[in-house]
Amino acid sequence: MDEIQAHLPEEQNSFVGRERELAELRQVLHRTRALTLCGPGGIGKTRLALRVLASAASEFPDGVWFVELADLRQADLVASRIAAVIGITEEAGRPLLETLGDALRPRRMLLALDNCEHLLDACAQVSRHLLTSAPGLRLLATSREPLSVAAETIWRVTPLSVAPAGAKAAVTGDAQRYEAVRLFADRAAASRPGFAVGPDNVAAVTAICRALDGMPLAIELAAARVRALSAEQIAARLDDRFALLTAGDRSAGPRQRTLRGAIDWSYELLTGPERALFRRLATFTGWSLEMAEQVCADEEIPAAEVLGLTAALVDKSLVVLDPEVSGQARYRMLDTIREYAAARLAQAGESAAFRLRLRDYVLRVAEQNFAVGMALVPGPWRARVDVFRRYDVDGGNVSQALHWCLDQGDAEAGLRICIAVSPCWIVWGTSGEGGEWLRAFLALDSPAVPARVQGAATVVRAQLSLPSDPGLALTLAADGLKLCREAADGYWTAVALNLLSEVALHTGRIDDAAASADEALSLAQAAGDGWNEGYALGTRAAIAARRGKLREAEQLATASVAAMQRIDQQWGAARALLGLGDLARFRGHPGEAHGWYVEALAILREIGARPEVARCLAGLGRVAMDLGAIGQARRHLTRSLRLSHATGARIGVARGLEAFAALAGHEGRPELAVQLAAASAALREKAGLPPVPGARIESYLAPARRVLGDAAVARLWAAGLATPSEAAVTLALDQPAPAAGAVALDQPAPAAPAAVPDGDGPELSAVSGYEVASAPPSSLTPRELQIAALVASGRSNKAIADELSISHTTAARHVANIMAKLGFNSRSQIAAWVAERGQGPGRGDESGKA
Repeated sequence: MDEIQAHLPEEQNSFVGRERELAELRQVLHRTRALTLCGPGGIGKTRLALRVLASAASEFPDGVWFVELADLRQADLVASRIAAVIGITEEAGRPLLETLGDALRPRRMLLALDNCEHLLDACAQVSRHLLTSAPGLRLLATSREPLSVAAETIWRVTPLSVAPAGAKAAVTGDAQRYEAVRLFADRAAASRPGFAVGPDNVAAVTAICRALDGMPLAIELAAARVRALSAEQIAARLDDRFALLTAGDRSAGPRQRTLRGAIDWSYELLTGPERALFRRLATFTGWSLEMAEQVCADEEIPAAEVLGLTAALVDKSLVVLDPEVSGQARYRMLDTIREYAAARLAQAGESAAFRLRLRDYVLRVAEQNFAVGMALVPGPWRARVDVFRRYDVDGGNVSQALHWCLDQGDAEAGLRICIAVSPCWIVWGTSGEGGEWLRAFLALDSPAVPARVQGAATVVRAQLSLPSDPGLALTLAADGLKLCREAADGYWTAVALNLLSEVALHTGRIDDAAASADEALSLAQAAGDGWNEGYALGTRAAIAARRGKLREAEQLATASVAAMQRIDQQWGAARALLGLGDLARFRGHPGEAHGWYVEALAILREIGARPEVARCLAGLGRVAMDLGAIGQARRHLTRSLRLSHATGARIGVARGLEAFAALAGHEGRPELAVQLAAASAALREKAGLPPVPGARIESYLAPARRVLGDAAVARLWAAGLATPSEAAVTLALDQPAPAAGAVALDQPAPAAPAAVPDGDGPELSAVSGYEVASAPPSSLTPRELQIAALVASGRSNKAIADELSISHTTAARHVANIMAKLGFNSRSQIAAWVAERGQGPGRGDESGKA
């Protein structure tokens, strides 16, 4: 086709990205006669349309034609503008639209109408007539809202791709995968020759693109600022983006030269009620129709009109329709548009009123959801799942309300919201976020806050502290218990007692754990409190397991499952199922353990319970190791450790490192096994957790000593103790699969020490630089090993004393030391350990152990 038939304006710079959209739009043009590209100002509708027109030009013998309408103010001139562009002359005494229709009837052409939103009725009328008159005509329009003509296909133009929130963009090549970063790099290089995205600025550029929602106009305006500012300075100034992003193309129209101008254009086209709702919706980070009706409606905007007004804002591309959650449509604004709407809300003097209304709504709904989620009111499990899923999308609104409470010094409302949403923080493992909010509100000087609120909030803060700081959790739980007792709040008193029992269990104080659990159980049963009853039964099961009473532990865990199922609180039931899985694994029944873990995992995934999903995956990994499925074990343990690390749960990370130590033993990596076991021990000590029983430590060290020798193991242990937990996690996760033929540590030792193949273990060349450390804490002395063997042979303390020519008291003290080091409480356990010594890593965390 002759190039003159593509009647398109010259593109001023390169087109970046949107390869997928271009391909799909070409296909859509084959299936529809009217295609409208919709989106907010600055999203790139015009540039995308021009590129589609250019790519499709060869398919239209009578050409592609581009008609710009942005500067047109009179609706009756739309047909005249089209005729002028195509070159059709008006006939005297005949309506121009009829002449235009007749002239286009024989043609096969593609006509584009750009910027139709301010002339919608006229554009729709003209489009209908032309499409009816000219069967070979294809129409492509760009508009903030649809034309609403017959057979119109609406294509929502989305922002350019950006790195997801939380993603680390330290690698330039990774960042360049995102269209927004490529656009910034291209336009910045045009503004300041020599500019490039590299290791020094990639994080800042990625942050800029994400903050600007991937909106092309905003990114181009930001990129132009590199003439005077670094990328880091631009990123730091985006809090006032409308003042910063003003240096646009002087040849463009006013609304394309500044970010504010682009959105002003859309705002000015709204009706009065649409403007009012648009401003008020800036109060939300995202919302449902029901939320908008409750927070935004008043005498000016009746609740019955909110649906229609919301639909209008969606049509005008100022509100984005998101996927449904729990059967409700969800809406949001792009951050840039939301910031503009918030400024308009402030100008109208309405910010304080609607932030207060949002706070009241969040508090009311959060407390209702707490009652449903924790089974304080009857309801099906599906309703409880919805509580957790709803918080997933409304967490931003909760943060908005909490910020408002903190700004106003409203401690009581802030604490009540924190208490109500705390199950979601616990389930998702976002304990740090919740703990910081509670710390801030509890620090306010607010004597008027009722003791019941103070007490419950202190207990919740203790719950959130437990995964990372059991010592702080103990102090807070004790303080909260006192306040709850004073307030005669039976539910939270039972929660505090259950928590104290769990803390005591984690820190090795079994008798204290039992006393608190028994009192919690008594209170819960008397009050008909199913949650705390099931919680206490589960803790008592763990206590029984710690005491070696496995049959009793199984009965109590089964009773805990039943109590939780009776109130249809399957999250609580899943926690008890995890305990049953641990028990079955400890008793040597891997198939049964696998079944319990799988059942629990399905429930936990429903609500996204990350810490407990991590624990469940760790159990499945241990089962896989027991069954010799090492590859599957590595996959489960990798996902488990990553989850624990992501949630900041030091308990989970310590367990995960120890599990990887066991895995390294199975894979024939003695150096890695020792180093990870030591890193786990160091993290336990730092977190205030009880040490790993000596028998488990020995299961990693003894096989390594046979291969490496005592001195090397001591050096490796010292290296592991000095390894920060972050580095230890990286060490565990970054190991490649072992080479074929690697000797597992639970196999008979080779005749001579063998080196681990290159690449199989961590970088250990520096280990020789350590001084030889004292023996690892679990090591038995030669004398204690001798006495352990005598115990295994059935000798009494007196017989041992006679054989070794030592006093009876000395023999007894040696036996007591052996039990303490190995974590045993009976001579039969010593005998079993001696019999099995050197036959491979132990089973790891037994049921109920920290």
